[in-house]
This record gives sequence, C-alpha cells and structure tokens, in this order.
Amino acid sequence: MGLQPLEFSDCYLDSPWFRERVRAHEAELEKTNKFIKELLKDGKNLIAATKNLSAAQRKFAHSLRDFKFEFIGDAETDDERYIDASLHEFSNFLKNLEEQREILALSVTETLIKPLERFRKEQLGAVKEEKKKFDKETEKNYSLLEKHLNLSAKKKELQLQEADNQVEQNRKHFYELSLEYVCKLQEIQERKKFECVEPVLSFFQGLFTFYHQGYELAKDFNHYKMALQINIQNTRNRFEGTRSEVEELMNKIRRNPQEHKRANHFTMEGYLYVQEKRPAPFGSSWVKHYCTYRKETKKFTMIPFEHRSGGKVGDGELFVLMYCTKRNIDTIDRRFCFDLEASDRPGAPVTMQAFSEEDRKLWMEALDGKEALFINLNRANAKQEGSAQLDKIGFTVIKKCISAVETRGINDQGLYRVVGVSSKVQRLLSLLMDAKTCNEVDLENSVDWEVKTITSAMKQYLRSLPEPLMTYELHGEFIVPAKSGSPESRVNAVHFLVHKLPEKNKEMLEILVKHLANVSKHAKRNLMTVANLGVVFGPTLMRPQEETVAAIMDLKFQNIVVEILIENHEKIFKTLPDATFPEPISMSVSPPNAPPRQSRRQGQRIKRPLAVYNLCLELDDADSHSCPREDTPTGSMDSLSSQSPTLAFSSSPPGLLDGNHLIMDSGDLKGWTTNLSGQSRPSMVSWMNTPSANTAATNTAASTFFFPNPAAGSDRAVESVAPRKARAVYPCEAEHSSELSFQIGAIFEDVKFSREPGWLEGTLNGKRGLIPQNYVQFL
Repeated sequence: MGLQPLEFSDCYLDSPWFRERVRAHEAELEKTNKFIKELLKDGKNLIAATKNLSAAQRKFAHSLRDFKFEFIGDAETDDERYIDASLHEFSNFLKNLEEQREILALSVTETLIKPLERFRKEQLGAVKEEKKKFDKETEKNYSLLEKHLNLSAKKKELQLQEADNQVEQNRKHFYELSLEYVCKLQEIQERKKFECVEPVLSFFQGLFTFYHQGYELAKDFNHYKMALQINIQNTRNRFEGTRSEVEELMNKIRRNPQEHKRANHFTMEGYLYVQEKRPAPFGSSWVKHYCTYRKETKKFTMIPFEHRSGGKVGDGELFVLMYCTKRNIDTIDRRFCFDLEASDRPGAPVTMQAFSEEDRKLWMEALDGKEALFINLNRANAKQEGSAQLDKIGFTVIKKCISAVETRGINDQGLYRVVGVSSKVQRLLSLLMDAKTCNEVDLENSVDWEVKTITSAMKQYLRSLPEPLMTYELHGEFIVPAKSGSPESRVNAVHFLVHKLPEKNKEMLEILVKHLANVSKHAKRNLMTVANLGVVFGPTLMRPQEETVAAIMDLKFQNIVVEILIENHEKIFKTLPDATFPEPISMSVSPPNAPPRQSRRQGQRIKRPLAVYNLCLELDDADSHSCPREDTPTGSMDSLSSQSPTLAFSSSPPGLLDGNHLIMDSGDLKGWTTNLSGQSRPSMVSWMNTPSANTAATNTAASTFFFPNPAAGSDRAVESVAPRKARAVYPCEAEHSSELSFQIGAIFEDVKFSREPGWLEGTLNGKRGLIPQNYVQFL
C-alpha cells in the first residue's frame, strides 16, 4: 500500500488523520530530496574523480539500488512498475561496467546533473516554500480563531461583526493555501518518477557510448532503454491527464466545499472547543477536540488535538448521546455554544463551542438538537442531469459522427486529441440532439463542421450521459483486472464484465470501440495508437460515482481497460464469455514437468524486460509483414507506446516515431527531435544513437536474417526457415504479453525462428506471439 491520497475536502476538516497523511507525503518528498542530493553528489564524483572511478560507480549503483519510489493509491500500472524497477536495473548494469576498470571521459553534466538540480530546485524547493507558508498560516489561523472565540458576547454588535468578518477572511485564505499545498504535494509525488528516472536513463546511455569494451552490454541495454522511454512517456501522458482532472476537482471543491463533502460512516465530524471545568478558584478552560458522531449508534467521540503542538494531546473519549441543547448567550459568555448530555457519562452536561453559527447549526442538526435547522446537503439533487440519453437520437448522433470521422478525418494527426471550439461544439450538439434538425445535419459533406468539432461533440455527448457508458455499478469491477493478473486474464475479465452491461450500453460501446479500433489501424498517419485512444476515452467511457483524488488516481487503469477493449474487440463483442467470472491468473506459472525456458544470455539478467519480447516480434513483423495490425497482443509495443505507431526497420537506420519525439539511430540528426507542431528542439532522447553491427545486414537478401550469437559474442548469418507448423508437447502460461499461452497438443501456424535466441514465433487462434522452442515439436 502506497501513500494515501490527500482529499481536497479534508482541507476544510483539517483532521488529525489528514495532518498525518500530509506529514507522510512531506516525509516521502524529503526522502526523495535526500536521494537526489546524494545522487547529484555521486554524479559529480564520477566527473571529478576519474582515478577513483570504480569506487564512485559502486556507490552510485548502491544509491540507485536502495531507493524505491512510493506511489499513491493501491496499485501501479505496468509502466510505473517498470519505472520503479528501472533503478535496480541500472544498478546491475553499473556492476558489470565496474569490472572493466577503464578511465573514461564522462559527460554527464547536461544529461544528469542539471536536470536533477533543476528538479530539486524548482520542484522540491517550491514544495518546501509552500510548506513554510502552510505552517505559518496554520499558526496564524488557529491563533486568531482562539482569540476570536474568547471575545465577550457583550461587545457591540458592530465589533462582533467586524471580528467575524476578519476570522472568515483569514479562514478562507487558510483553506485556499491548504488546497494549493495539497495539490502541489500530490503533483510532485506523481511527477518525481519520470523527472528523476529520465535523467538517469540519459546518463546511462552517455556512459555506454564511451565504454568501447562494454559494447555487448550496451547493445543488450538498448532494448530495455527503448521500452523504459516508452514507459516514461506513457506515465507522463497519464500524469498530464490525471493532473487536469485533479485541478478540476480542486476548483469544484473550492467553489462549494459542502457539496463535495466525502461520504463516510460519520454523520458529522469536525473541531469543537470543549469546556473543562476546574476547581472553584481556577474557573474553566476551553480545549480544542476533534469530534465525530454516528447517528445510528448515537456514539460521540472527542479527541483532544492541538495543531501547534503537532499531534494529539491525550486519549479520546467516547460516550452515548442522550440529547443536545442550544446554549443562549444569556446563559454563557461565549457564542456558538451547545450542551450534550450522555447516558453513560455522569455529571453535568458537556458544553461545546463551534467555530461559527453555521457550524453550530450543522452540529445541532446532526445531533437532533433543539432549535436545529434542517439544511439539505443532498448533492445528488443539486446536480443537474445532462440531456443526453441512450435513445434513438443518441445512437443516431454517435453513428453520424463516426461516419463523418471515418469518411473525412481518419488520417488527421491527433484525431480526438485536438479539441474543437467550444461554441461550435455546443451548436453542433444542440442541432444533433434536436429530433427536428438531427436528420438535416450533413456531417460527411459539409465544410461548415471541422473534424475536430465533430470529434469534440461526440466526446461531449458521451460525457453528458446521466451515467457513463460502462456504468457506475461496474466501474470498480472493470478497474480490478486492470491492476493485476496476466494479459489473458485481464481480457477474459473485461470480456465477462462487458456482457453484464445493459443491452443499450453494450450496443453503443460496441459501435464506439469498433470505430476506435479502426482509428488505431491508421496510427502511422494520425498518431493515435491504442494507448493514446485509451488516454482520451478512458475518462469518457468510465468514471466513478464520487469524485475524489483517490478515484482520479485510478484514471490510468481506466485507460488500460479501454486499451483492452480496442485490442480485443472482436473477441469481446462477437463471442460469449464463460458463465463464471474469471479469476486472476498468475503471470509466472510453470508446468510441473516442463523443461526450463531458454534464458537470454548466460550471466545476464534472467528476468527480461517486456520490451525484449515485444521488440523481437516487431523486428520480425517489420521484415515479413506476416502479422496483421489488429492481432497485436494486449500490452504489446503498440499498447506500451503512448505515441509510436510502429517500429520501422529497413535499409535506412532504424527509428522510432512518437507524437513528441522522433528517435533515430543516426548521427546525422544531431540529437534533434520533432514534435507534432513540426518544430525542432533538442531532447534527452537524442542519445539513442547507438552503433549497430547489424546495420549492413538490412541490405542483404530477404531470405537471410542476421542476429547476434550470445555464446560466441559475434554476429552470424542464419538462413531463414520456411514457415512450418508445430505442436505443443508441454503446457505453458505466458509470463509476458508477447508470449502465447497454450495447452498440450495445441497446433501453431506459420512458425519461424525468432530473433530472440531459444524462442520461436508463431500464430495460435489468430494471435501471434513468442513460443519457448523446447516446449514444441515441429510437424
């Protein structure tokens, strides 16, 4: 379990538990700051102390290995898990380099030192300043509040009103600062992963460039590096989407905190001042307590807490409430007071003081006190329902929009990511949703409506439905398989849940997903890969019933569910699922009597990164074009890449294109990247210029493949074998998304030797993937 999310609504309660969660986030950032500081120190040692290079590398490796990122929520995406594991992988590479003991010129200032220093100064430093402001405002707010509450009720009404206004303004300022500080804390927690790892990744490639004797290790690192760059880009894209949702939620709560109060098992909770009576000469004192009340059991709890001392003052007290009575100012020299009497607490009633008259009214209502006023806080009734429905007009709107997009704009770059003008979108929606004008709107042939206007109207319509297309009821069930299990079990679970949807929802979802699958087939032109479409349509098709920060942190898993739908739409919508809900399948199950799987290289990493398997498939597919686009397995390179449609390998140097970067293994590009707008800019990914001993191999005849022999350490030519059939002699459960799962007797079509030593590539039931060579027998 990672760090708990900081809910914006808790800023207004400022409970002890909220403060504990804030301190946990602050402690994690301080740990990150110390880690970066240590990392910077180690990096500078590598530059300055070339004579002690080996010792500096070892220390740097230990720093990387021992640190682990914390995450918000209860699970991570595959991309985040690979990012988390990356520091340990880097440490392993350094240990191998350490044996070579060569003095190398390391140019790491631009790729490692400056980015980390910038992150530490601009991001972590900014959080420290925000913390100082927050602590200072906390002290000021509660000091002023205490002083205000000590005012005599006998003062002039004008003076009391002025004091009330001053306290209210100060409280609003404190809440504003608290909201901003909480938002900044969570933003930096999400940002730090790619901001810290990306410079380290850049440093490692620069290091390998100078290590001529480490050429084999650098070549092995290349696949992992490419996959991690994609993982970072995916995580960055998801971060951008999550951040916008968090900011929107923060603004909603800022505008009306009461409407967004989180539902919990307490009827009422908050701070109250409790009168504690002393012996006659000493009078009484007022002590601040955090109080909670449950109406079902009538249990009232008081926990003494002082913000300025940083924690609880004493143990809590629990009693059963009998009744609550309002105290008038003629009976006590304080305002906002009421009395509580308990059935299990002997003695006089407990006198309490609220922060304001409104606060007292809320407590009186919750406690069923005398003179309590009823205040309706039902959010559900306050929300305005959208006019969009899953009716005949709704299906017509979606079908017209899809038809227009596929006719006019299927190849437009950034399709569905580029938004239209709001006024035009609203005008188009009003025309489409009106039964009188809907049929008159011609989207396919009219130049009045841009493609981006049509796509935005379509997304807006889906978001305006009273309930998301994949329903509130099944939202949590859809999220669960995206967080765990093998790729196959995820598909089976989503398959099962889709058929639990109401018929109209399922029909609409099928129409939409079929269209999105068609859009992804044109990713070379429109740059809208399955991953990109997941980012766009995850929040559109799925959303939780209650908007909280914790729910927004699950946004990345919504994207994964949409990716699964797009990649497996034929199976999900055209076939019926099993009668029972599929249990998650372990990703590392081995048959009891099966031979061990072929490891990639003796003495190297046994557990290989996902990219090694996927890249192997991509290389063969680019040469032979034998695997159709729609058969890309869930979680493959197409799914991992946030922007890149394909990996192109030809007689020219290989490259990788995504929406933000053009990464080419060619020295002619001088480390420049190209973004969507066509502008050129320098990027840290330019270090992907690694020399390849096999470049010349791409110019040979198509009948010959070249790949390195791990045992000999040199390249050799292997004559390609004509595609054959093979039968499984052992059962196998896939450990990676690019592998195939199968039972004994399964027949594989179009079986060829893979570029991955010890593995074959074949097709089973229309899905193409890797097969352990020693698990099958050729027919």
